[in-house]
Amino acid sequence: MQHPDMTLFGHDPWWLMLIKAVAVFGFLVLTVLVAILVERKVLGRMQDRFGPNRVGPWGLLQSLVDGVKLALKEGLLPAGVDRPIYLLAPVIATIPAIMAFAVIPMGPAVSMFGHRTPLQLTDLPVAVLYILAVASVGVYGIVLAGWSSGSTYPLLGGLRSSAQVISYEIAMALSFAAVFLYAGTMSTSGIVAAQQRTWYVFLLLPSFLVYLTSMVGETNRAPFDLPEAEGELVAGFHTEYSSLKFAMFMLAEYINMTTVSALATTMFLGGWHAPWPLSLIGGVNAGWLPLIWFVAKVWLFMFGYMWLRAALPRMRYDQFMALGWKLLIPVSLAWIMVVAITRTLRAEGLSPWGTVVLNTLFTLAVLGALMLRNRRRRNRVRRETTPPPDAGAFPVPPLPREVTHA
Repeated sequence: MQHPDMTLFGHDPWWLMLIKAVAVFGFLVLTVLVAILVERKVLGRMQDRFGPNRVGPWGLLQSLVDGVKLALKEGLLPAGVDRPIYLLAPVIATIPAIMAFAVIPMGPAVSMFGHRTPLQLTDLPVAVLYILAVASVGVYGIVLAGWSSGSTYPLLGGLRSSAQVISYEIAMALSFAAVFLYAGTMSTSGIVAAQQRTWYVFLLLPSFLVYLTSMVGETNRAPFDLPEAEGELVAGFHTEYSSLKFAMFMLAEYINMTTVSALATTMFLGGWHAPWPLSLIGGVNAGWLPLIWFVAKVWLFMFGYMWLRAALPRMRYDQFMALGWKLLIPVSLAWIMVVAITRTLRAEGLSPWGTVVLNTLFTLAVLGALMLRNRRRRNRVRRETTPPPDAGAFPVPPLPREVTHA
C-alpha cells in the first residue's frame, strides 16, 4: 500500500503559497485562452475551412479580443429574473472550477526562491474526494442560473444539467474506486507516486474508458452538451446571460475541461512522469522538466474534446441517460469486483502482466456483450418496422403449386 509523503506540504511561507496560487490561476486562464483559439482552428481544419485568421498574426489574438469584447459589452438584465441569484450563479459556477485544481500535482518537489516545495498547491489524504465535492458544487451555478432567469428554456437546461451531473458523477466515482484499490490512497500525489513504474491506463483500462465518457458528460461538452442544446433550448441555462456574466460561464466550462483532463492525467497516465521510452533517460522526472510532460498529457485530452465536437452529433437525452445508468454504472460495479479479485491475486504473486491480461479479457468481454446486444436490438427493430411482403397489395389467388390436395 502506498503511503503519500504529506510532510512536503504545509511548510511553505505565505508569500510562496500566494505565488503558487497566482501561478495556478494564470495557468488556467492562459489555458482557456489558448484552448478557445485552438478549438476554433481545429474545428475549422476538420470541417475543411479556415478558423480565425484576421485578428493578430495568424489570428492568434482572436480569443483575447473576444474576451475583451465580452467584458466591455453592456450587461443586460431581463425584467423577470431573481436578481441576487441571477448575478451570483456565474460566480458559483466559476470559483469551484478553479478551486478543484488546488490538489493537482504538476511536478515533483523543486527549489523555488530558496525553498524546497512541490509543484502542487496542496494535498489532502482524500484529495480526489475533494475534487469530486468541489466539482459537484459547480453544478449549482448552472441550476441556479436556469432557475433565476425566469424563462422556460434556461430552466429546462438547468434541470438537464443537474440530472446529467448526478448520473455521470456516480460512474466517475466508481471508476476512481479501482484506482484507490491499486494505489492504496486517495491522495493525488500518492496516486502519481504509485504509477512510477506502470501507468494505471494499462492496469485499469475499463476504468479509464468509463472515466473518459464520464468526464465528457460531467463538463457538458459535445456530444453530451444537452443542458445548452441550441437546437431545442436556444442556448440552455445561459440563454438570458450576456456580457461578462456569459464570459464567466464559458470560462468555467473550459477550466472544468482542464481540471478533468488534469485529473485523468493524474489518475491514469502517471501524472507528471515522462512517457516511455523517455522515462528511461536519467533526469527526465526531476526538476521543472516534468511540468512539460504534465501539460502535454493535459492537452492530449483537450484535443480529444475538440475531436469529439467535430466528429459526433448530439445524443438524444434518453440515450444519454441510458448510457450512464444502464451501461457505465453496471460495468463499473462489475469491474470493481474484477479489480478486487486481481488485487488479491497480485498479493498472492500474480505478475503485473497477468493483471493486464485479465483486464484485457474483461474489456473484450464487455465489448463483445455490447456488440451482441446492439445486433439483437437492430434485428428486433427491423422485424418490428419491416412490413410483410404482401402488405397493402391486392389479393392474389394461390398458384396451382401452392394448392394442397387432400
